[in-house]
Amino acid sequence: MLFNRHKLEIPNPDQALKGRSEQWFSIADKHRVLDAPVVTDDIPDGFEVAVFGLGCFWGAEEIFWRMPGVWSTSVGYAGGSTPHPSYEEVCSGQTGHTEAVRVVFDPAKVSYADLVKAFYEFHDPTQGMRQGNDVGTQYRSAIYTLSEEQAQTAKEVTAAYEPELLKRGYGPITTEIKPAPTYYYAEDYHQQYLAKHVNGYRCHSATGVKFPADA
Repeated sequence: MLFNRHKLEIPNPDQALKGRSEQWFSIADKHRVLDAPVVTDDIPDGFEVAVFGLGCFWGAEEIFWRMPGVWSTSVGYAGGSTPHPSYEEVCSGQTGHTEAVRVVFDPAKVSYADLVKAFYEFHDPTQGMRQGNDVGTQYRSAIYTLSEEQAQTAKEVTAAYEPELLKRGYGPITTEIKPAPTYYYAEDYHQQYLAKHVNGYRCHSATGVKFPADA
């Protein structure tokens, strides 16, 4: 019981695990579905990056790699204090990170607003430190923005969606919207997990609430 309560609270930086000075594992060069680089320090001219947390990152990544206009995706850890954490450390609740998806996209083919709408429609953003049966800080809902424009769009899309949720009996949105923190890539076995394990765990319990047609 005490352990579960602890996992529902983000640790202060001085309480978080110390982590590491650098990444200690390698990641496959090519995306298993999109055939683009997985580690995308350099992206094509005109492309943009979005970072989201919406529960278990296995299913979350699949949601975005299926969207037209998405060039590459990866999974990782964001929003915490521990540098270069391991999956086990994130699961302990002592790093402060949430499981995240990094999406590289072509804004000429898919808008950031459309990505945010997909983010909301494919999970329940009202559950706080959980997503369905998955409980803990690592499953919290988050939008990490990389520009003022993204921040404004995220807030506008959120404001349009929350009334629809409330009308259907859901509570207020608990998604944290913050400037993007450092993103740490997850271990290679997590990358495109559901492309390697097609019958693997898909945890997302969407509300079924759609955006209004004029949003």
